Amino acid sequence: MTVMEALEREKTAASEHFDVLIVGAGISGIAGAYHLQQQCPGKSYVVLETQHSFGGTWLTHRYPGIRSDSDLYTFGYRFKPWVGPPIATAQEILNYMGEVITDNDLGKHIRYHHKIKRAIWSSKDKTWSIDAIQTETGGAKRFTTNFLWMCQGYYNHDEGYTPEWPAMADFKGKVVHPQTWPKDLETKDKNVVVIGSGATAATIIPNIDCKHVTMLQRSPTFFRAARNAIELADTLRQLQVDETWVHEIVRRKILFDQDAFTHMARNEPDKVKNELLSVAKTYLGEDNVAKHFTPTYRPWRQRIAFIPDGDLFQAIKTGKASVVTDEIEKFDAQGIQLKSGKHLDADIIVTATGFHLSPLGGIDFVIDGKPLDFGASVTYRGMMFTGVPNMVWVFGYFRASWTLRADLVSDFVCRLLNHMQDTGAKQIVPALREIDKDMPLTPWMDPEDFNPGYLMRGMHLLPQRGDKREWQHSQDYWREKDEIPKIDLEDAAFVYN
Repeated sequence: MTVMEALEREKTAASEHFDVLIVGAGISGIAGAYHLQQQCPGKSYVVLETQHSFGGTWLTHRYPGIRSDSDLYTFGYRFKPWVGPPIATAQEILNYMGEVITDNDLGKHIRYHHKIKRAIWSSKDKTWSIDAIQTETGGAKRFTTNFLWMCQGYYNHDEGYTPEWPAMADFKGKVVHPQTWPKDLETKDKNVVVIGSGATAATIIPNIDCKHVTMLQRSPTFFRAARNAIELADTLRQLQVDETWVHEIVRRKILFDQDAFTHMARNEPDKVKNELLSVAKTYLGEDNVAKHFTPTYRPWRQRIAFIPDGDLFQAIKTGKASVVTDEIEKFDAQGIQLKSGKHLDADIIVTATGFHLSPLGGIDFVIDGKPLDFGASVTYRGMMFTGVPNMVWVFGYFRASWTLRADLVSDFVCRLLNHMQDTGAKQIVPALREIDKDMPLTPWMDPEDFNPGYLMRGMHLLPQRGDKREWQHSQDYWREKDEIPKIDLEDAAFVYN
């Protein structure tokens, strides 16, 4: 029996109904479950997760040294104090999330091994019908819900992005993408080439156990290097300040500093560039930084990876790692031939080259019998979409921690659900107002502002935005933290039924 045949059979079977269905038990889904339970205690809900456990990225990614590149005072939840080092390992983050689930009895609401295949909206019934496959048994399952909360992330978790270089099949060693790192991969005494220079490459290189590792980059990336500790947090703990206060004070200080840094990157890019490069030079010297660590773009046009205690620079300085800035001509049996004429010998090649954008998690959406063209919709503040009823989507920040927005969106969803209950509304659909009818529409993100490869490759998959703040994902936490709580739920942008 095929998957679709199983789903068709499930239509006639009994389904489970919940007021709210949350997609994904990662950092956003657990935030949503917590806030829903706290702020809408009368609502029934379920969390559907494809994997065997919670954690999302922190569960599925297994490459050496996997860690956050955002500090946990802001990447952690606002309601759960963080007491460890600011840059945390995947296991530390999973432990933290596990405590949230246990302390708040969220586990009974999570269904693991449930992969959603299709979501069907009926305006007649004012419900979503969700068709899922139980991946352990292959059996089909149907759920119905009044409200759909998409917390599944924005990329394909099953397969990373690897470009097609000439003669890749000729390579006799192993080609590995970090997103699907094999458990049995033996790297000891091997020559490894890591293609890429983003946060993933910067994590793998100082942490991989091998004979030698080479970072091969087409162009340089900005990095921030500093001690993996926060002096203010250490001082407050010496003064025996309660951890709840420590978390809030340090969180506010970090957010204040990040805001100042972001504005400086826009208004005084040369000053920020010089500051970042000066730190790199203390580890690697003038010539090395000029050749391999001086990007051509202004700071923050792409994400700036944080390297705790300068471990990437330390690995290069000690000779464990080296950097080559060049372009690939082709693969061969022994490694990579570069356009400069240089050859890189390799036993293992790691393609830290990004991921595939998958905004709707591979789910087929149908609204009143018509397939959803997500790219044709217009976003309301990066979380709702014109023509899409009773759904909110979590998409975090590029220049601040993802979880900051997960918390903000959670507050909005709960306020919206309570408002709909109070007014008797069964359906809400964002729609352009009369004053918005002639508004120019542009792609989701201005490439002059932020332009990583994964976003540019998948921009057509994302909704459009307008020139008013209501109709765009502003990426500005420091304004949204005040704006989102004040959204007028009776605004004409919301059409209730």
